[in-house]
Parts: sequence; C-alpha cells; structure tokens
Amino acid sequence: MGMKQAPKKTYRTANGKAVDMDLLRQRNELVPAVGNARVNARGDELGPNGKIIRKREDILADFYKQADDASAAATVATPEVVTQSVPVQYEEDEEFEEYNRKSNDE
Repeated sequence: MGMKQAPKKTYRTANGKAVDMDLLRQRNELVPAVGNARVNARGDELGPNGKIIRKREDILADFYKQADDASAAATVATPEVVTQSVPVQYEEDEEFEEYNRKSNDE
C-alpha cells in the first residue's frame, strides 16, 4: 500500500503570481540556511565553504541510536511492594453498642 501524497502547496501572492512552495523548497535544498546553525535546508551539517560534513540521514541515525541506548539504560526494574495486614482495633462507643443491642432485640 503506497502512501498518499499531499497536494502541492501553491499560493497566490498579493500581485496574483502563483508560488509553488514544494518546488521552491526542493530548488533550495542544498543552499546554506540563514543563521549560525551551519546546516542547509535539508538538515545536512555543513563545514567550511558550505561543504557537507554529515548527511541528514547519518545525523538522524545517530540521534535515534542514542535515544535507544538511553531508553535501554533508563529501564529500571520496579521494586516489589510488600504489604502486611495488621488487624485494626476500634474503640466502640456506648451509643454504638446500645444501637446494636436494640437492632438485635427486634
């Protein structure tokens, strides 16, 4: 079963021109991003002169491997809960005893 593709995102500008956002994103995929993140639009890590050091796929694989390792290390056996039953003794009121005697007499 194939995945259903999302329809193309085409927007109209204030001047009435059509802008295809998917095409624009695809054309600028390898252009360095603005800012100090040192990545391009795809998410590849960039080095000096904009050369790709690590591809996006490698970065994601490392991230998920670290997450799996961390979750395996964080799994802790749950402690066994031990409960003991202790008999509870109540102090009985005179009114309570009188009520029980009256209800038993009837």
